[in-house]
Amino acid sequence: MALEYTPRTYDEIPEKKRPSTAEALVPIAGMILFLSVGMIWLGMDPQMPLLWGIAFAGLLGRYYFGYTWAELYDGIGRSILTGLQAILILFVIYMLIAAWIDSGTIPTLMYYGLEFLSPGIFLPFTVALSAIVAFAIGSSWTTAGTLGVAMIGIGSGLGIPEPMTAGAVLSGAYTGDKNSPLSDTTNLAAAVTNTELMDHIRAMRPGTLIAFTGSLLLFVVLGLNASGAIPAGRIAEIQGGLEGSYVISPLTFVPLLVTFALAFYGFPALPSLGAGIFVGVGITMTVQGAGFAAAWDVVHNGTSPETGVELTNELLAVDGLTGSVWVVTIVVAALALGGILQETGVLATIAYAIGRAVGSVAGLTAGTAAGTIAMNFLAAEQYMAIVVPGMTLQNLYDEYGLESRNLSRAVEASGTTTSAFVPWGSGGVFMASALGVSVIEYAPYYFFGILSPLVLLLMGATGWGIFYKDAADRESTPEGTAPRTVD
Repeated sequence: MALEYTPRTYDEIPEKKRPSTAEALVPIAGMILFLSVGMIWLGMDPQMPLLWGIAFAGLLGRYYFGYTWAELYDGIGRSILTGLQAILILFVIYMLIAAWIDSGTIPTLMYYGLEFLSPGIFLPFTVALSAIVAFAIGSSWTTAGTLGVAMIGIGSGLGIPEPMTAGAVLSGAYTGDKNSPLSDTTNLAAAVTNTELMDHIRAMRPGTLIAFTGSLLLFVVLGLNASGAIPAGRIAEIQGGLEGSYVISPLTFVPLLVTFALAFYGFPALPSLGAGIFVGVGITMTVQGAGFAAAWDVVHNGTSPETGVELTNELLAVDGLTGSVWVVTIVVAALALGGILQETGVLATIAYAIGRAVGSVAGLTAGTAAGTIAMNFLAAEQYMAIVVPGMTLQNLYDEYGLESRNLSRAVEASGTTTSAFVPWGSGGVFMASALGVSVIEYAPYYFFGILSPLVLLLMGATGWGIFYKDAADRESTPEGTAPRTVD
């Protein structure tokens, strides 16, 4: 995604309106309080607590920080513009999943998957396949919203808990996404830190490989523990229900092949996914025998299959376009709150304070990771989590004599990968809605998202994989310290 505007860095915020670190923490504390009370104590959905946070941050911005209502509104507008692609993809993915179920694409994948896969190999197979697909098309979201949905169904048929399967899909999808030159977040991390794309990718590979290998081994262990006997007749019952309700045919793979082919050849996510909807409707009419209006009604209102097997009905019953509204309201509210925090300088101040608080390369790496993860929770958008620290901390990396690829790697290893942990962020909302598993449920099994930042911290602490601008800087710098004094 091409960023439509450039957020202000800490130095670009007018001094009279620049919040202190303590002042910047006030709206953050308010947001945490509102979300905690609303979601944990009162059991509410996140929309209203986010609305409280918007009102509180807006009042502080207007009457304490001194911004006009027009400036705050512009901040909200720019933030929503940054997340517009995510919003549109949410609409499209809901339609796509409904179309692919109605066309028989996902039921056919489930049918054949249940025939060829076993519980013992399913989880590591899912990790590896998701990584390959995401690398080829450059999108973790497209991988999760298409292949991931089918793997959830196959895993359920094999007796694998859905949160485990979701964690396997995400671990593979984000591994491939991080290392693909086609990925928008990979290109964005390189662009905002002024790093050559392939230098950025090469800097990420060692840490990514370690985190991916660790994730794969953990899923091998889980798979071995899940490889007990499948209840007699269970798979046959599910396959029978699928055959009785859908035409099971390789022809139903056409929508999937068209979508992945377009993505592989460089088409952006939206036209690739959009094409998948139209091709899916075409297969619904030609292969499944549905009428034109009926096929598009499913895309609009969702599916309600009656296969005679309760588990299969639950897996294949999804909302269409209308079901995306609840999800999109969370994303829009979170982006609005993030826009106010960005416009008032709160996010830049916090990122800057974290960066200035460190006194070594290890501390700078840890501070970058902490700031980036914090941005994910505060701005609720992975693009902003990359952009704000990536732009704000560049001068600090220069002061330490470090190449820009250290910064680009840090913001992506801790930003892109952890976005799926934020229940109200676009990444968490999308993954939870597409896979049908809540963030809280899949988080313990999303091993790559846990290991990726930890490996980054280990690299910073040991100095392994840290790139200095030249040998002179490296030789004059004691291990773990900066080459010159930092205020």
